[in-house]
Amino acid sequence: MAKMNGRIDILPDPATLARHVADWMTAAALASTGPFRVSLSGGSTPKTLYELLASDAFRQRFPWPRVHWYWGDERFVPHDHPDSNYRMIREAMLAKVPVPPENIHPMPVDGAPEEAASSYERMLQAAYGAAVLDPAKPFFDITLLGLGSDGHTASLLPDHPVLQERKRWVAAVLHGRPEIRITMTYPAIESSRQAAFLVAGKEKAAVFSDIRTGKSQVPAARIKPVGELIWFVDRAAAGES
Repeated sequence: MAKMNGRIDILPDPATLARHVADWMTAAALASTGPFRVSLSGGSTPKTLYELLASDAFRQRFPWPRVHWYWGDERFVPHDHPDSNYRMIREAMLAKVPVPPENIHPMPVDGAPEEAASSYERMLQAAYGAAVLDPAKPFFDITLLGLGSDGHTASLLPDHPVLQERKRWVAAVLHGRPEIRITMTYPAIESSRQAAFLVAGKEKAAVFSDIRTGKSQVPAARIKPVGELIWFVDRAAAGES
């Protein structure tokens, strides 16, 4: 069986997990010099983190002017749609903090999905300064990831052809979910100094156990960033309560 990638930090509950990750992100951003790039995840557990970062406890501490925000995946729906990851993150955090508008880089959701994916890829390459990722030069400082109960992360879905993509940075996911999605691929997700899964709730316990014990090679289990991988997990997801 394959050994699980990364280290595990187990926190008592979702609120403590969010506080721990907010402290971790803030410390990393403050310790950096120059632009600091974060790839964001949708989902309820990250939403708690975003709301906390926008609260009085963090709004004044976090170096908003230096941080650039990107999306790891997005549903191909308008940005004001209830299912939009952009809308959720904007309402939970970005609309409430002093972030420069030019530091917010949502995935496009107009035109054809494949063209939107290519457009986002070109934008990432322009920001990176190259069309090929160098393992010695990670694009992101922090990549936040969720874990679906089926083992997906971002929109890297089980048994989907996108799992085999190693050249494109961004791809359209045209089937496997009721809605079309756009997702960063493994190469883009793994180009990170620190990648972090946020996993909470007993409904994630089974899939997390399978990943932890090496029984499963679901999409999330295959993430191997060029930097550090951390699993921030609450006790329920870790099967401890």
